[in-house]
Amino acid sequence: MRSKLLAVAIAAGLGVTSLYASADPAPASSTKTSQSSTQAAEIEALKAQLQALQAKVVELEQRTDAQSDINVSTGQAVENVQKQVAATDAQVKKSSDKLSYKGVNITLGGFLAAESIYRSAQEGADIASNYSAIPFKNVQTAHMNEFRMTARQSRLSALVQGDVNPDTHLAGYVELDFLGGAQTANSNESNSFNPRIRNVYMTSDWDNSGLHLLAGQNWSLLTLNSKGITPRSELTPPQIDAQYIPGFTWARQAQIRLVKDWDKTYWLGISLENPQTTFYASPNQANAPVQQTAYNIGAGSGFDSANTLSLNHIPDVIVKFAADPGFGHYEVFGLGRAFYNRYAVNGSYQNHDTYGGGWGLGVVLPLIDKTLDWQFSGMDGKGIGRYGSAQLSDVTFSPNGNIAPIKENMMLSGLTWHANSDVDVYLFGGREAASKKDFQAYNKGLVQLGYGNPAYNNSGCDIAGGTCVGNAREIWQGTAGFWWKFYQGKFGKMQFGAQYSYTQKEAFPGQGFINGVSGPVANGISSPKATENMFFTSFRYYPF
Repeated sequence: MRSKLLAVAIAAGLGVTSLYASADPAPASSTKTSQSSTQAAEIEALKAQLQALQAKVVELEQRTDAQSDINVSTGQAVENVQKQVAATDAQVKKSSDKLSYKGVNITLGGFLAAESIYRSAQEGADIASNYSAIPFKNVQTAHMNEFRMTARQSRLSALVQGDVNPDTHLAGYVELDFLGGAQTANSNESNSFNPRIRNVYMTSDWDNSGLHLLAGQNWSLLTLNSKGITPRSELTPPQIDAQYIPGFTWARQAQIRLVKDWDKTYWLGISLENPQTTFYASPNQANAPVQQTAYNIGAGSGFDSANTLSLNHIPDVIVKFAADPGFGHYEVFGLGRAFYNRYAVNGSYQNHDTYGGGWGLGVVLPLIDKTLDWQFSGMDGKGIGRYGSAQLSDVTFSPNGNIAPIKENMMLSGLTWHANSDVDVYLFGGREAASKKDFQAYNKGLVQLGYGNPAYNNSGCDIAGGTCVGNAREIWQGTAGFWWKFYQGKFGKMQFGAQYSYTQKEAFPGQGFINGVSGPVANGISSPKATENMFFTSFRYYPF
């Protein structure tokens, strides 16, 4: 700008000088001296004018630069204000979803459900299937269909949050449904079912140290997360069936958990969780050389008297590492368990501990960003049955009275396709498989004990009313379904879903019979199979 104005001023000055010279032709020699003096004076005057013009140019340029700085500063200020307005607006919208009471924010959640269940064989189950109870053909109900309607998976939740300071955050979470099954609950007339705890816990988070404490009932630490190791980020299969697909590792139980994160990228957690053991007692257990005297107990105060509780005195211990490096989520965990019983050794009663546990991993990958997600999780170990959806037994008993953990592995894989903002489609498959833990003992004759013993009688598994021990060796399922969100707006969300699943239970090989004489695989039913076709529908309304 300065150079342009200066050039204009110089050109103007030169133009004036040349004009003056050309406008006054040369006079006679007598006047030449006076004319030269006059021209010199005028040239000096023009030089002064040029200097004045140059000074004016500098002043104008300084004004222009200052105005430019003002404009830039003003633009930046406007941009900052716009950002502040947007952030405030977002905070206002976020806050509008919460209730405030005595300095804490309360967020309500949950849904109302109207659902139906069809099964090709009767399980006597509501919306949560019982895979280990799928009947073989020797049971009459295996030949009868099952249909039920239910609203019991409806769910209510409340999240209470408060900030002690910018670094310390406290929260409490309560989540209930109506799948509690008290002795008075039935479907005869009023269909009265009681609420049950899903999750009830408190948390404290410290940002500067990256520490997170959780105490109460929540998903087990070994449950797959979608990100980090934080509560309410658990990634369950998106199905309708309330009993998750076989192969999915999970539990919801009381625990105390401490987690450390490094820049919300790497996570390490340890959890002490409520123990419980599931047992398999052989049909010949009464003839075992050593009898169990104490491994479970009838339910007492605070429990349903129809149930039994295992005897445990050490919590289950879970350690988990997770990483979110930028693409996907990855985790690996280890589980330690202790089993407890009492029996007589050489006439002297003693308490005995037997140990089990395992390890597992999980992966969540966005194969196509915001369109196609893949998840995988699995676990291997001994005495881990209670952590799988198929609920195979944790342990059985050896002839000398010891608890004998059953080796098992489980895995789940699935795809979820987000077809658009309204429709999700999913396809999953999972399996759980146990290894046999069998024994032979002599006690006034040969006694077959344990789990999956090939001497057990499976001769009648395919015959109505026949004999079938049928220890499950493997349970697997394939399932597919969709969710259609046909309303999403300021009044919440309403959606419809449907799910189909095919499940197969296969037993360990056993003995058959020919004319009352035992023999191996006499009628080709040594490894009996039971199958179940299931179809679910669900209408759900999420008002919050």
